[in-house]
Amino acid sequence: MPTPCPDLRALTPALGDAELAVTADALALGQWARVRTLLTGTGADWDLRGHRLTVLATSPGSAAWAADWLLAEPDSGDAATLLALATVRLALRGASSTTAAARACATAAGMLPDDPTPWLGALILARRCGTPDGQEHAFRQIRARHRDHHHAHHLMTAALAERQPDGGDGPRHPAHDFAARAAERAPADSPLALLPVVAHAERYRALAAAGLAPSDPADSGHWSTRHAHQVLQAAFDWWLEWEGEDHPRRTIDLNFLAHALFHEGRMAEAAALFQRIGPHPTRAPWSYAGRDAEGAFRAARATALRRAGTPPPADPAAPMTPTPMTKV
Repeated sequence: MPTPCPDLRALTPALGDAELAVTADALALGQWARVRTLLTGTGADWDLRGHRLTVLATSPGSAAWAADWLLAEPDSGDAATLLALATVRLALRGASSTTAAARACATAAGMLPDDPTPWLGALILARRCGTPDGQEHAFRQIRARHRDHHHAHHLMTAALAERQPDGGDGPRHPAHDFAARAAERAPADSPLALLPVVAHAERYRALAAAGLAPSDPADSGHWSTRHAHQVLQAAFDWWLEWEGEDHPRRTIDLNFLAHALFHEGRMAEAAALFQRIGPHPTRAPWSYAGRDAEGAFRAARATALRRAGTPPPADPAAPMTPTPMTKV
């Protein structure tokens, strides 16, 4: 059996955060003290804290271990926040009630009034089980604490993309308008500059789900409009200057941008993104419209690299597991 090419190594939801991956494994064994140490070191980097806690909440038994932690340290806001996010995940799987999840988020928010992460849990819950008013309330609470919260903006973009399913895909659609305004008001070095690209993919997902766009993005023409070209050109130009290689969710943005450039037919630019992504495919947006994420990513990468004259990976048939991303 051939040795798998290092370029295709399997990843975890940690998105390359080695400390997080180790801590998530420890939490699955009940070692919640490791979580406490990790979160203490994370501090008030809200994007990083949100990323780490949402991943930790997916660890096996995370709700039970967080409850044990909170029992041992009743004043721990970190324990309460982990319990809240873990309970949200249980509710999304039907293993807990949405009422219990909402209550857990409210409890954590009361213990840590400056932390947007409990409200991130509330937004994740509202995204799947709530109302537009509930989504917008949670989002406002997050922005009051961290104006440019990356994950929250992605969640709201996805939610808005599903509204007015038969309303076309013009730049005035709520998802596009929201993303454009967020990109304009964000700091120059914020990855929210790429949010319009995310909105374009999310709108395609919604249209395809409603039967209003082909299930194969290559047949949709979705990325060949004037609006799409303007969005992608601005995003690619921004990426060329971006130095935010330490952002915890940068891999997600790079996958959205590579996906868009590929489907616009800009193979040289897409190849550059695939080179930067390396072994870090994410399920979104490659899985949209019911597609196999691994197959779609592999095929797009091979085509882009071939057309750009870039050598393919040494073992293109080696198994690859895309970075899991729970669609919330």
